[in-house]
Amino acid sequence: MKKLLSTLLLSLGLAAAGFAQATPAAPVSGKDFEVMKSPQPVSAPAGKVEVIEFFWYGCPHCYEFEPTIEAWVKKQGNNIDFKRVPVAFRDDFVPHSKLFYAVSALGISEKVTPAIFNAIHKQKNYLLTPQAQADFLATQGVDKKQFMDAYNSFSVQGQVKQSAELLKNYAIDGVPTVVVQGKYKTGPAYTNSIPGTAQVLDYLVKQVQDKKL
Repeated sequence: MKKLLSTLLLSLGLAAAGFAQATPAAPVSGKDFEVMKSPQPVSAPAGKVEVIEFFWYGCPHCYEFEPTIEAWVKKQGNNIDFKRVPVAFRDDFVPHSKLFYAVSALGISEKVTPAIFNAIHKQKNYLLTPQAQADFLATQGVDKKQFMDAYNSFSVQGQVKQSAELLKNYAIDGVPTVVVQGKYKTGPAYTNSIPGTAQVLDYLVKQVQDKKL
């Protein structure tokens, strides 16, 4: 009986040790996320944590990250104020920024973004001209004229200029990059893992909420 009890206790001890080893360590500053040298102003409503994703429709890593960040945003719900900022590291990528702001102006960004990513990365329809974009969006039930009016609007042009400024101010050198509360920067390039990025984001949001960061 004593031998059986000892065996059971040993098994439980090993199981507990295994569980402890499996518990993920807290994210590490300078490895899993970066504290920005020049924090940026935050415009989130009181009680919410600001989260900004910098992305580019043509980026394969952004395409891979898309389902995860979408699910994460839904899970966070009212905890966060989530925004997306399209970046253009080259002038010929600007049409993708205008595409994002145009569909956002029409209120259909969330609806058509997965289709846009699929068109570019699966169908190799790179959507680098407004006409190509209008033709594609027409297949998604979007009126071409409404899209072109939004695409060419002063509002969209202004937002594109603003996104270029944000690119500099936040010192974004790759995408996808996610910035929490104007100060904490992370992404798959930091964590080497898409699921790991979601875990780091959970940590950062909770730490900001608890005023530990």
